[in-house]
Amino acid sequence: MDSDKQVQILQMAYAGVLADAVLQFDKEGVLQHVSDRKRLVQLATGKIMATQFGMNKPEEVFLKLSELFGCAQWEIKNSSAEGFIAQANSCRLCAITKKLGAPSPCRIYCLNPMEGLVKALKENVAYTVEETLWEGERCRVRVGWA
Repeated sequence: MDSDKQVQILQMAYAGVLADAVLQFDKEGVLQHVSDRKRLVQLATGKIMATQFGMNKPEEVFLKLSELFGCAQWEIKNSSAEGFIAQANSCRLCAITKKLGAPSPCRIYCLNPMEGLVKALKENVAYTVEETLWEGERCRVRVGWA
């Protein structure tokens, strides 16, 4: 098996494990609590994680995570001196989680970790989730410099 195929299999398996975790957290009634706690940790450890991933600019958070995890394919739109919009039109994790009948995995495993990374890379950043694939047609995050 070639390495590209192995990476694809690992990415799919990873998304499946995350989807199952959301299902299990929800069944135990702790999904929101765990998500809230993890967000605080992700905000506190964003700088360390950004360094480990080799990220230097907020835009790289979306692009490098797309490349590494192969889950949502983020694109940077409307980049300007005031910030940018990151958008994804598909997401493996959402698709798998919906098939399992679990609630949204968006905050706990995608949006909150990215917020921690973005805020670690630039001070005074406004990070606004405008839409998710869970409820809408795309994931759309506005990142602005305050």
